[in-house]
Amino acid sequence: MSAPTRLYIVRKSPVHGNGVFAATDIPKGTRIIEYKGELITHDEADDRHPTNPDDPFHTFFFALDDGLHVIDAGVRGNPARWINHCCAPNCETEEVDDARGKPHVYIYAKRNIKAGEELNYDYRLGLDGRPTKQDKLNYECRCGARNCRHTMLLLPKPKAPAKKAAAQKTAAKKTGTAGKAAK
Repeated sequence: MSAPTRLYIVRKSPVHGNGVFAATDIPKGTRIIEYKGELITHDEADDRHPTNPDDPFHTFFFALDDGLHVIDAGVRGNPARWINHCCAPNCETEEVDDARGKPHVYIYAKRNIKAGEELNYDYRLGLDGRPTKQDKLNYECRCGARNCRHTMLLLPKPKAPAKKAAAQKTAAKKTGTAGKAAK
């Protein structure tokens, strides 16, 4: 019986620091790796110093959907902590609770990934309140994707101006001013 093929390798990334790269072609839907580390509360995460004090916005925290817990891959973590952010990711994450209720985070291939491609997912980082210009710079994205939002933060959706224009058009039709020049 042959050994399973290793799906990834860790090496220097052109995006940021270390990165995780496909060691072989990876089909869409493949579970690649679990994001491992110490399970802590958000309060504990807030109290922990960054891994690198010179880069305080770089951590190995993965905030869970329950809003209460964080996985700190800086403690007992694995290579998943080196997967970089991308605004047009080739991977996605899924949270699953085991039979005992312990949360696990798995990284899956979102599409077919070619050997040599860097693995990435959208971090969708959240902050309390509306992100400031400085917040966006602190969490700058370097992915280079065509649709890059230039930050790893999850930004609020802009209000669609089309709705306002459509409402004005509807109101104009009701008042009989649609398509008429103002006098």
